[in-house]
Formats: sequence, C-alpha cells, structure tokens
Amino acid sequence: MLRIAVPNKGMLAATANEMLVEAGYRGRRDDRELVAIDPANDAEFFYIRPRDIATYVGEGVLDIGITGRDMLLDSDSTAQEIRALHFGDSTFRFAGPAGEFTELEQLQGKRVATSYTGLLGRFFAEHRIDAELVKLDGAVESSIRLGVADAIADVVSTGNTIRRAGLEIFGPVILDSTAILISTPEKVEAAGALIKRLEGVLVAREYSIMDYDIPAARLDEAMAITPGFQSPTVSALHDPEWLAVRALVPQRDLNTLMDRLSGIGAKAILVTSLEAARM
Repeated sequence: MLRIAVPNKGMLAATANEMLVEAGYRGRRDDRELVAIDPANDAEFFYIRPRDIATYVGEGVLDIGITGRDMLLDSDSTAQEIRALHFGDSTFRFAGPAGEFTELEQLQGKRVATSYTGLLGRFFAEHRIDAELVKLDGAVESSIRLGVADAIADVVSTGNTIRRAGLEIFGPVILDSTAILISTPEKVEAAGALIKRLEGVLVAREYSIMDYDIPAARLDEAMAITPGFQSPTVSALHDPEWLAVRALVPQRDLNTLMDRLSGIGAKAILVTSLEAARM
C-alpha cells in the first residue's frame, strides 16, 4: 500500500487535498483526520505538519509527500523534488526597518531572525555573509521590535504582513517556493501511478480543448496558432472547403487564441474544460 504524506494545515493543505480528490483519491473528509485509508486505490494518507513531511519521506517511513520547496530545502532530508505542483507560491526574502538596509552585504555581523535556519545558513555560506541566525518558529516580524534581531528572512506571499510590521523588503530573492511532490529514488517507481494522476490534474487545470471550423486554405495558419500538445486533430467536413480542428490550448491564452483564429476566418470556436488527462 502506497503511504502518502499530505499537509495537515497551512496554505498548502486545502489545495493539496483538492488535487488528490481530482486525481481520484479519497481525500481528507475531516480536519481532525490524521490517517485515511483508500482501499480502492491501495493508498494510505498521513496528514502531517508540512515541515515534518520531508523528514518522514527522506527516512523512508512514507513513500511520497506534498510539501513546500522551502521546507524541503530547509531540512536535512534526503528526499528529492519530483515535480512542482504549481500552487502555494511564495518568495523567501529579507526585510528590515524601513530605510535601514538596501543590500545583502549590510547583514554582515547582524542578527537575522528566521524559521528557516537551514536554508538561510546555506544561503549565507554561499554569499560569504557572517551573520547570527536567530531561530524562531513563527511571527518573525515581531523580532526586530522586540530587540531580538536586526533583520528577518521569511516567506512572503503578498507582503502585507511585512508592511504592517513597519518593515520593508530588501536584497536578493533567497528562494522562489511552490508546492512540490517529493520522494526518494527508491520509492519513485512505486508512486508512479500517483505521480501520473497528479500530472494529469495539472494538465486539466492548465489546458482546455478548443474546437473550430477553418477554411481549408487557412489550415496551416490555424495550426500555427493552435499547434496542440503534439499535433491538432483535423477532420473533414461535408463542405470540402472547410475543415474541423481540435487542439489542446493553454487556458491563460484562450481569448487571445480565439481572437487570432477569428481573424483568419475560423468559425464555431468552442472551448471545453478538461476533467482529467493523461499525457
């Protein structure tokens, strides 16, 4: 039975559960549920603190898991990123009192509060910055006002919390993070079905099917606009001067593509959402 680690709370939990349900798995039905067995898919789900998932997967206790890239890199786990899942995006940045810092080098000899000492320690070592790391489990924004630190390094989504604390972001981006699927080389093959299902969910979320009729003389132009995933499907119509085309297209480009197709004479342009996919 495949043993899968899923975030039990935080910004990754709800979307991770939604993806698993879309992929045909049982999903979490109660926020208090710690373990869920899905006999139909020969899978067992363990709902764990996102920070601990890399440890459980790296130790081989669990086969595969969903966590944040920042949390994987902050750990000493041997687990590896299998693929990005493209939700829960955030940026790991420095922040300090307004007007006090502008460059990374100004942190030399300073105290920097963070919940990610492993990640930040490696970053400082790479950039030859000798700073004192102050480890906090949360609410690092308060550490400067309380005199514990001179600056902070934390995950930033919108930046509102940073600004409300009277701080401003400075210096380079430490890390761009997103939700990822992690495993170990020994376990990846066993998790193959889960990986393909989640990849199918990503495709279904990112692409739609576009159908349209096009004059046969404009087919090459139309195919350049909608090349499809591998190649469009082209079918004959009763009228020999027209063809029907079906292609997979990125959802973000739907209206632009329809405008371009209409501009070369396409008619009956229809878009269909995908429920699932295997590519």
